[in-house]
Amino acid sequence: MLNGLELAHLLVDTVADKKASDILILDLQNQSMLTDYFLICTGENSRQIGAIADSIIDDARAKGQVRAFGREGTTHTGWVLVDFGDLIVHIFSPEKRAFYDLEELWRNSHVVLRMP
Repeated sequence: MLNGLELAHLLVDTVADKKASDILILDLQNQSMLTDYFLICTGENSRQIGAIADSIIDDARAKGQVRAFGREGTTHTGWVLVDFGDLIVHIFSPEKRAFYDLEELWRNSHVVLRMP
């Protein structure tokens, strides 16, 4: 079974294949008791956000033998969260990403990876 960081790196390929933008992995191990890592990305519309979320769940199971604990939000809200325990994936619309600004909220965490 993969740890949170290994799963995050595996899923970076998944979200990139679905044309997500502004891909970011944050290390929260010393910042949060909820999870060790965030994978944050942006989808341009509700269909893309849904496709990214579905692919993340499918690839985690198929390639990493990891099942998601849950999926929150809907594509029409502009924010879908997929919880893998050690890793939480946030898929935002551009507007919701700017509004919630998780990068600023967790600014003291270590940036593991940043892709445009």
